[in-house]
Amino acid sequence: MLALVKTAPGPGLELTDVPEPPMGINDVRIGVRKTGICGTDLHIESWDPWAAKTIKPPLVVGHEFVGTVLEIGSNVRDLQPGDIVSGEGHVICGHCRHCRAGRWNLCANSVGLGVGRDGAFAEQVVLPVTNVWHHWPGIDEEVAAIFDPFGNAVHTALSFPVLGEDVLVVGAGPIGLMATAVARHAGARFVVVSEPNPFRRDLARTMGATHVVDPRARTLAEVQAELGMVEGFDVVLEMSGNPAALRDAMANMAHGAGMAILGIPTQEVSLDFNQLVFKMLTLRGIYGREMYETWYKMSVMLQSGLDIRPAITHRFSFREHEAAFAAARSGDSGKVIMDWTDR
Repeated sequence: MLALVKTAPGPGLELTDVPEPPMGINDVRIGVRKTGICGTDLHIESWDPWAAKTIKPPLVVGHEFVGTVLEIGSNVRDLQPGDIVSGEGHVICGHCRHCRAGRWNLCANSVGLGVGRDGAFAEQVVLPVTNVWHHWPGIDEEVAAIFDPFGNAVHTALSFPVLGEDVLVVGAGPIGLMATAVARHAGARFVVVSEPNPFRRDLARTMGATHVVDPRARTLAEVQAELGMVEGFDVVLEMSGNPAALRDAMANMAHGAGMAILGIPTQEVSLDFNQLVFKMLTLRGIYGREMYETWYKMSVMLQSGLDIRPAITHRFSFREHEAAFAAARSGDSGKVIMDWTDR
């Protein structure tokens, strides 16, 4: 089969023939239809220090996908060939304390699809049945392809109650854009998005932001004054990984507020712990999704009218993967989709 492979250490990916992945009795073979490009994929393609430390070539990359069930293992009972599915990208050990307690998202031994095991940028992918999500009828195929990052957005946006609250989203990358739509759908009063890129600020408006701000031109305090906010933001969704942006957001939080942190800094971050203590703030790290409660919430919200399709801005054939990765890296994009049906 054809697959996008990190064949050796160094920048770039190669579209090449590889053997079809093997199957076990608890596995599902999936014919990939569409995939989304994630920031993780960009790190691997560019071979930055994180990738050089983490990735062991050769490796089929990619973890955001939708596809059709082709084959099921002999122990699989709840799926059939032809079913439309996506996959949870964290393959758990099943034996640790958290796994045995059903807290799968906290498994310390999980292996990432397209990171620690061959991934979904291929004509086929194989996953344990416990990692396969059978999509509900009516889910848009392109939206289904990005359920993984959509899950990041939902997990982050709903980490603290947002109904009637004032929410700050720091960073309008694809996940920040989807989190904006989720917070608005869930009943937030104001959803303010801080983002220096004008293309993404416009996208944030489309996704439901009540206000957008260029942090280089206006302060968050000025925005609060304009909106008539008297204390600070109740909930902050930190998506940027930018140390200065994180500190600025923390300084503009209300007493008792919460910050959900998904953005990954590339350097150490210093914080004012006096603010943390005296304002009684809660900072919560977010990694992945809650399996599978978040997936259920995603499906319910889509059924009830949430529309995240405007976050998808670019579409390419998998054969145009270099152009697709360039678009995703440019910053003037939302989510980038590759189509694998062009055989």
